Amino acid sequence: MPTSVPSDQLENDPRVKAVFDDIRATRGTDFINNFWRYIAFDPDLLERSWGEVKAVMAAPSTLDPLTKEMLYLAVSIANNCNYCVHSHTAAAKAKGMSTAQHGELLKIVSLAAKTNHLSNGLQIPVDDVFMLNEIKD
Repeated sequence: MPTSVPSDQLENDPRVKAVFDDIRATRGTDFINNFWRYIAFDPDLLERSWGEVKAVMAAPSTLDPLTKEMLYLAVSIANNCNYCVHSHTAAAKAKGMSTAQHGELLKIVSLAAKTNHLSNGLQIPVDDVFMLNEIKD
């Protein structure tokens, strides 16, 4: 059960309307999902959150859009965010994630969780060779 309910008049606030219009334009749809509607009670929170999502997820980068969605899905599973799991599964499928890729993603997420728990539980020291001072291309 949600902790608050969005107003039916959200777009009466010009800041909210501007963000919603940008979401529509960026995504090429009239649909504003519940995440944005529910955080719109605070226009500053809405603007900042959308700005970050747009910059990372919608802007062209070295990662293709499907890979970004699959990464977001993996983190959402790890963080146990039901809403984000559903939202980013749908987005990944819309960007071309196959059933086989979804299955493989779930295998990797579950394997990583298991080995992370083992490593943390045993407090295994990190090998010196893994302690890089800088990342090289």
